[in-house]
Amino acid sequence: MARSAAAVLLLSLALAAVAALLAAPRVEAITCGQVASALRPCSDYVSGKVKAVPAGCCSGVRSLNSAAKTTADRQTACKCLKSLVPSSGAGNAGKIPGSCGVNIGYAISPSTDCATVK
Repeated sequence: MARSAAAVLLLSLALAAVAALLAAPRVEAITCGQVASALRPCSDYVSGKVKAVPAGCCSGVRSLNSAAKTTADRQTACKCLKSLVPSSGAGNAGKIPGSCGVNIGYAISPSTDCATVK
């Protein structure tokens, strides 16, 4: 009987913890500063100074993609990318996710409509 009561109590506590996590507002959000910082190692590739995507660039893309958990995060990252990438480097920038083996779900392009990013 004591084991049963302990199991019920443990289950109740676990459910309460899950409910608290689900109800807690999400404070974290992607910022353009984070996007710029994560993708700083990509600048020489985007500008054409180097021919291959640097490993640090791929690490930044993977990190940013992992951090962008919500639609709002992904749309913000998209808008930041559009503002950071010069139109002259858009071709190289668009190749980065594929070269790094990352699917970000949209094209890095001046013509991308970030409002449609899910």
